[in-house]
Amino acid sequence: MGAGHAHPLHLDRDSVVHRLAPEVKIVATVLFTIVVVLTPRTEFAAFAGYAGLLAVVAVLARVPAWWLLKRATIELPFVLLAVVLPFAGPGERVDWLGMSLSIDGLYGGWNIVAKGTLGVLASLLLAATTTMRDLILGLDRLRCPAVFTQIATFMLRYLDVLADDARRMRIARLSRGYDPRFLWQVRAFAVGVGALFLRTYERGERVYLAMVSRGYSGRLPQLTEHRAPAHEWVAAALLPVASTGIALAAVLS
Repeated sequence: MGAGHAHPLHLDRDSVVHRLAPEVKIVATVLFTIVVVLTPRTEFAAFAGYAGLLAVVAVLARVPAWWLLKRATIELPFVLLAVVLPFAGPGERVDWLGMSLSIDGLYGGWNIVAKGTLGVLASLLLAATTTMRDLILGLDRLRCPAVFTQIATFMLRYLDVLADDARRMRIARLSRGYDPRFLWQVRAFAVGVGALFLRTYERGERVYLAMVSRGYSGRLPQLTEHRAPAHEWVAAALLPVASTGIALAAVLS
């Protein structure tokens, strides 16, 4: 249980972005996302500027563009919705290549794609430059409710254990003739899920009792009290400040 855990979205690089404290990166990402969301959908130049800012961050963090693009496909369901909006949207319509498209639907689809893509890319850059453990640590330093950070900590710690339990149970089912291709054998899978839930619940009870017996009082002990230096806050603030400047310049022009 004390072994290392896989971080599929983390890229182990030596860069200026990786070395920043996790809390400053979290705050910068959240503020950047808020600026993007509040930008009017008709300010096309502003969205191009935001994309340029993320490109600069990716270069500084040494995150390959292809790595970002592959993982950004998680937003494909929302892109499909955006494609439907011009055809199903109400209001004034325009003809293009023999198709009748809603102007409001076109703006709505663009709004979803542009803001969704920028938000996903910003989140991926945060995940690529910060391990899961550091993300939880950063949330704790930002005074996120302890119950959330503790649940996330235990989930991260025991996720590999649960995955290994599920793998062993699947091997046991297969060795006894279980074939997932047949619908009538779904009962074995359901029984396995129930057994895994009971094991997880019992393990949680044992861990909690062990923690209480060692003095647990509702908050995990902090081994180090680290505060991000001022220059790291200033460096991280460049992203939201620059995005705010772009938004103001686009709106006022």
